[in-house]
Amino acid sequence: MPVAVVRAETFYTPPPREDQRAWDELPAAERVWRWYEATMGRRVVPPEGMVDDTYYARINQNRWIADCSSCGSAAVVSPTDPRYACTECDWGWCTLIFPADVAAVEASLMGLKPGLRNWWHPDDPNNPDRPEPGGETP
Repeated sequence: MPVAVVRAETFYTPPPREDQRAWDELPAAERVWRWYEATMGRRVVPPEGMVDDTYYARINQNRWIADCSSCGSAAVVSPTDPRYACTECDWGWCTLIFPADVAAVEASLMGLKPGLRNWWHPDDPNNPDRPEPGGETP
């Protein structure tokens, strides 16, 4: 069975000393905040409201991630909760854009080794293979 593309709800899990189901009811986008707090040993508070920024989610080495445009940090994200807020600079909540068919994108990468699975949204301005105006790929 192929290794699934990693999402926030499977990446950010409670520390071994806690019940492994303790975070099951926590929305996927908020799990990074709980994980960060448990791992770093300091209190962090997620932002309260949405900001106008929109980010494109991408797959990097078999993980759905979003990059912070403010500080350059990144976090594992999930299409089940398309939001992102940066634990480093406290910028967020930003809306995430995932592909229309997440399952198809994930399935298209299954023939590759997990460490080689990378995907960029075709409309992402940071996509290194983004088609040039007129349809030509650089």
